[in-house]
Amino acid sequence: MKIHLPNSAFLGNIDPFLKSFNTSNPKKLEITAHKQWISIHPVVLSMIAALGLNLKSKNIKCEQIEAKSRHYLKRMRLFDLLKIESGIKITEHEAAGRFIPLTQITDSDYLTKFITDMIPLLHLKPNQVEPIRYVISELTRNVFEHARSKIGAILCAQYYKKSNTIRIGIVDMGIGIKSSISASYRVISDSEALRLALTPGVTGTTHRIGGTDYNAGAGLFFIKSIAKVNRNFFVIYSGSSMYKLLRTKKSSRTRLYADPFRDKHSVSDKFPYWRGTVVGVDISLDTGEEFSSLLELIREIYSKSIKERKKALFKKPKFI
Repeated sequence: MKIHLPNSAFLGNIDPFLKSFNTSNPKKLEITAHKQWISIHPVVLSMIAALGLNLKSKNIKCEQIEAKSRHYLKRMRLFDLLKIESGIKITEHEAAGRFIPLTQITDSDYLTKFITDMIPLLHLKPNQVEPIRYVISELTRNVFEHARSKIGAILCAQYYKKSNTIRIGIVDMGIGIKSSISASYRVISDSEALRLALTPGVTGTTHRIGGTDYNAGAGLFFIKSIAKVNRNFFVIYSGSSMYKLLRTKKSSRTRLYADPFRDKHSVSDKFPYWRGTVVGVDISLDTGEEFSSLLELIREIYSKSIKERKKALFKKPKFI
């Protein structure tokens, strides 16, 4: 496999980066980078770390990185996690309030401890902490409940002062969305599987509309909705398909839809195959929405969608 760290790869312009990912020779990983500058979303680092953790360190080759921003990769613990030598020397700085370095989470107990330890370090107000706590908890639990990922979940996050935004990336190398959804629904493409996964009340654990008491099929819908209300990006990539929620203009009214394909979005089935699931989301910290009010609004749309789908199902003619 070959993966290149570009000059710029954030959720808005991540398509070229993903399309350049070379999946040939899956037993080896070669990492190259832009010569002058590297500016990338945390989800990109999480992807590289996940690929490397499936391999022995001797099968990972990383060229000598010349870009001035190479110290960022070191501080985010990319090389430490992969147990490879980078040749990059840095002076460690306090990470509080700036970033969450690459972390591998393999069980629910460690997730609980991680969130407990992480939140105080961010130095944020309570209304800013809650959406971050929710997103990380939901996405990581999805990995435990559905992905069957041998390496667990790989995550990292970065605070960007200029935009007052937290950018989060969570990745696994499990069975992927299509295989998970196929346990309860008949799907013929990765993009159709993503559509179902983002639809409220759909879960791979049951064909029942609204899911179960333990898995209601709401997590990804809630997270996408948080990004939309924030007028930010949300990306989910699995198999050969990527769905990207595009930004809602500030001049436009924000409306939440049960069908993710009604949102302003892009989707394609022509990406290199990713064995597992990749999720990236941006969260603005200066939004005027209180998180509890936001969740209540999303729950209303969720409940309305479930009722409408159940009503439509009962109206269908039944042949005996």
